[in-house]
Amino acid sequence: MVVPLGSPQPVYSLPALDVTPDGEEDQPVEGLPLGKIGPQQLPEIVFGAATFSTIYNDESVMTSDIPVRTARLALRYGINAFDTSPYYGTSEIILGAALKVLEPAFPRSSYKLMTKCGRYGPNPSDFDYSPATIRSSIKRSLERLHTDYLDTVYLHDVEFVCTPVGPSFGNHLLSLTNKQTEYGLAAGQEGKIWGEGDQIILDAVAELRKLQDEGVVKHVGISGYPLSTLLRLALLVLHTPPYKPLDVLLSYSHSNLQNCTITEFAQHFRTRAKISQLLTASPLNMGLLTPRLPPWHPATPEMKQAAQRADKLCADEQWEGGLPNVAVGYGFRKANELDLPMVVGFSNPKEVHESVRVWREIKEGKEKDTRRALEEQVIKTFGEWHGWSWSSP
Repeated sequence: MVVPLGSPQPVYSLPALDVTPDGEEDQPVEGLPLGKIGPQQLPEIVFGAATFSTIYNDESVMTSDIPVRTARLALRYGINAFDTSPYYGTSEIILGAALKVLEPAFPRSSYKLMTKCGRYGPNPSDFDYSPATIRSSIKRSLERLHTDYLDTVYLHDVEFVCTPVGPSFGNHLLSLTNKQTEYGLAAGQEGKIWGEGDQIILDAVAELRKLQDEGVVKHVGISGYPLSTLLRLALLVLHTPPYKPLDVLLSYSHSNLQNCTITEFAQHFRTRAKISQLLTASPLNMGLLTPRLPPWHPATPEMKQAAQRADKLCADEQWEGGLPNVAVGYGFRKANELDLPMVVGFSNPKEVHESVRVWREIKEGKEKDTRRALEEQVIKTFGEWHGWSWSSP
């Protein structure tokens, strides 16, 4: 549950480091170390900490030694950047508590913290990008995470706040064709403010820039789902005084087996919008590419049926780890090809080990030909829905 700004904060007391188990399963497996990507030198795998909440895990897990052990193992592997948000329920609180326990072994200077602001619930009314709220939100995040600075702050899910331009669903690649004008992406449209929502975005970015000047925020960015909208807003920021590009941009659910359109957009973010640090997230496509599809998932019924067929295909092939394993491997390969850090959620040490194992397999080129063949079969199961983006908002 999202904790409203200004309300009393829940307190979580995690087990101390000296009573936290540190057995064989808590040690990293020797092998290829993670590399660093971009000017911010982010690890190739970024720890998605939305899992540190009841959105994904039971309350009993959150008060156990699991968060500390999971974060510790990730840091030992070199996964030293954490992605969180006030919208992810208790995520900031649990992550901050875990990192505080780990402070003797991993001081603040040994990792990067990336959080978001502006979204505080599931409904449109739960968005507040006003400068005063942005500042209050950052202050609370600093307190929750036990730090005096944040490495990155994104405006969260900007498509819910900006002025709508062009279709919000379908194949976003159309926005890069002769339909650019319809999406507000044609030459000459870069600095156009289409309505009140766009101005709200610009004012929020300006407030984050003030916090950046104060040393509280190191890098300013935006996050969201529709790639065409993210590109339009990135161009708007660049072509509006003081004509500075965003430092960083996070896209999710567009680097996976069902939808990998980030492949075409990456170059536009880098060359047209001049963003030097891009990240991608959710190789499992918000759970679509898993055996247990979340009931709230926004995919179309046809996409959900295709995902079920893909899951059965991997089961019939008796592929170890099933569809999630195939999906994560594919996500890592595409991220590597595009030089993008991949944000992956971890609930426990086992998931950290498994992700690093698959990442190494892909990175070292040791994956079997059968993996790529199975990927192609999974992609084909989506048919016309491959590359299709659901409506957001």
